[in-house]
Parts: sequence; structure tokens; C-alpha cells
Amino acid sequence: MAQRTFHILTFGCQMNVNDSAWLSRSLQQRGFTETTLDKAGVIILNTCSVRDKPEQKVYAALGRIKYETRHTPGAFAVVAGCVAQQIGSGFFDRFAQVRLVVGGDGLAMAPDAIERLCHERNLRLNLTDFSEVYPERDPALPASGGSIPPVAYVNIMQGCDNFCAYCIVPFTRGRQKSRDASAILDECRALIANGAKEITLLGQNVNAYGLDGHATNAPSFAELLRQVAALPGLARLRFVTPHPKDLSPEVIAMFGELPNLCPRLHLPLQAGSDRVLARMGRKYDMARFLHLVDALRAARPDIALSTDLIVGFPGETEEQFQETLDAVRRVNFMSSFSFCYSDRPGTAASRILDKVPHAEKLHRLERLQAVQEELSAQWLSQKVGCQTELLLEGTSRRQDTGNGESWQGRDPWGDTVNVVLPSGTGAVGQLLPVRITGARKHSLIGEVLQS
Repeated sequence: MAQRTFHILTFGCQMNVNDSAWLSRSLQQRGFTETTLDKAGVIILNTCSVRDKPEQKVYAALGRIKYETRHTPGAFAVVAGCVAQQIGSGFFDRFAQVRLVVGGDGLAMAPDAIERLCHERNLRLNLTDFSEVYPERDPALPASGGSIPPVAYVNIMQGCDNFCAYCIVPFTRGRQKSRDASAILDECRALIANGAKEITLLGQNVNAYGLDGHATNAPSFAELLRQVAALPGLARLRFVTPHPKDLSPEVIAMFGELPNLCPRLHLPLQAGSDRVLARMGRKYDMARFLHLVDALRAARPDIALSTDLIVGFPGETEEQFQETLDAVRRVNFMSSFSFCYSDRPGTAASRILDKVPHAEKLHRLERLQAVQEELSAQWLSQKVGCQTELLLEGTSRRQDTGNGESWQGRDPWGDTVNVVLPSGTGAVGQLLPVRITGARKHSLIGEVLQS
């Protein structure tokens, strides 16, 4: 029998982070104990295959696991998430320590499968079939009592129907399946009862919620936002990740109507050239994107916009890359996640032969990130002197204040803010009024205002 201890390694998106947190709670409710990698009987890798680099990290991690657990009798590995869905039973052929492979739709069955594998040493299980409906699961929350972090996440849908030319998500997460609104609201209520002050609604294409027809009597996404925002005790609400083609005027209006909907939106642009966007299959052009930006700023003038960008998509010319630089400056994103294009198996873009040389992709990425660093610095510096509200998430790693205790949290715009509090007065989940007194490269410094 394998030891009833576990360790989880998480790669990729916030949905994976949320899935790992759920799996940890579920296993602990079954009597498992979370521990370090070298002492764990069950090592779970929750994986990402959106880009090639995270996928390669999974293979490297499996080699490390084999070494780290060589003295742990009966230890085995579980591969979950997108790489698990992509490779499936192929993991069994390459890695003897892998005994469970579980895709996104099979995750709800993972705790039962792990328990079974702990008792049946020669068994291997493959849970990578897609479900026809959203795979509902027990939230694995205690009945009451503030036992979760103040920032919580709730999946409202699974999969994607867009099939962008570069994206593997429809192949690894399946077609879009919306979750019933009653289940979403029940989970939100339970999270608030357990101490959550902020909730982020998650989905691969979150603002297409309800458009697939899988949820029973699903409201529009705008109405779902309204219903969640009205829940007693919820201080902040966010959602991620929307697709520009599905961002409706009704959802944009919510930023001006719902006081606890945070003034921050991550809106993936991917490229600033209409020709590149068309080859990507994004179903919008720059005129449409800029119209959305103007509408968002009309609804909420202080809204902060962040984005995703792909550099070196097949066929991208220097002129087209310059259009992306121009778009980033025009929109004035406060931050962005930018990456070099990499082929993903089965996607339309992987079959395009006109690839940009790797060295040129890296050069363009450096130039793009230099522009973004300048814009991000401007965003942070303009916050100095402003008053805001800080949600404390934990003590800072650096405790070199000399007087008091350093804490870290986020403001409504998602910026990290560090404050010093008298020792013993801070608590996770506190909401504090602060004045921003300084800006660092990636964070802010604040002082608590006396009430």
C-alpha cells in the first residue's frame, strides 16, 4: 500500500491552480496528508500544454520525481490536466512511476482513483474521456469557518469552441460546457461562508458562458455577474479569461453598475496586426478591439487592462510586429503576458510552413517586453499618492522593516501592495484603507490610513 501522503506540482493557468487546490482539499478530507515531494506517496502533476515549455517541464519533473521518491515504498505519480489529456496512456509506456492519467473532465473522479491505486499496487488508470456536460464535483469545503484563503476561484465552464489556429485548448479541455448557475452560486456562497472576500469566475472563454446550451436555464454572463455580485459578504468580484469577440455591451456595462466588480480586465489581444489576427482565427480586428477598449473606459474610466501577446506567429513580418508594438502603446496595457509562438500538435498553425526564425522571435519578444516594462512602470508610478483599499493575503517574504511586520495584498486593480503593520495586528483577509507612498518595479508600497 502506498503511503497516504501527497504532494502537488502545478503548471499553467489559474484554472489549474484552482483544480489543484480542490484536489488538495478533497484528498485531505479523505485522510491524506500533504507533505514535501521527497516524503510523498502520491505525487500529482497538474499540467499545462498551451505552450511547449510547460510541457517539457512536466517530463523533466517526472524524472526528478523518480529520483526524489526512490526511498518511498509504493510511491507513484499522477499526471493531470492538459498534457495528460494530450498524451493519455502514452505516459504509462514512458514513465513506470505514472499510474494515473486524468484529463480535465476526469478530475472529479481523481480522489476515488487515487484511493484505489493506494490499495491495488499493480493497477493503472486512464481517465481522459470527455464528458458531454460540465463535470460537477463536491467543492470539498468544510461546513463553516474561515478555512480558505480570502481570494477564491470558481470554475463556471470548461473547454472552448473557438479553435484559434495556435491553440491546443479545444483538444485538451474539450468543447465548451457551461455549468448550471445554481451550482455556481452555491459554491460562491460556501466560499464566502468559509472566509472568501474576493471571488474570480474562471473559464477558458468565460464571457461565452451559457452560449453552448449545456447549462440548464443558464442566465447571460452579465446576469450571472449581477447575481454573484449581489451575494452578501462578497467584497470583490473578478472574471478571467474573456474572449474579445464575446465581450458584449451588457458585460461592459457591469463595470459601471456593480460596485464590487473590480476595475481590472485581462483582455487577450494576441497580435496588433489585422492580417495576423485573421491567420490566428481570432474573429476580430483591431478596430473591434479598440472599440471594446473605448467602451470599457467609458463605463469605468479607471479600469486597468492587461493582455496576452504572441510574438512570431507563422508568417509575421517585421511590419506586422510593429503593428503589435503600436497597439500595445495605443491601448496602454498596465501589464501583459508575452511569449514566442511555438507549434502545438494538431493545431492549424502547426501546419503553416512560413515559420519565423527562433532568434528573430526572441529579438521581437525582448523589444515587446521593453515597451511593456515602460508602460507598467508608468502605471505604477501614477498610483503614488492615491488612496485605495488593500485586501491582505499574507505576510511578505521579506521582513526587513526593523519596526512592525510587513504584509502583502492587492488593491482592486490587482496591483501588489506592501504595507508595514504593528506586530500582531495584521490578519489574512483584512480590508484596509491605504495611501500609496512608493512604486517598485512590479509592486507598490503603501501606508495604512487611520480610520
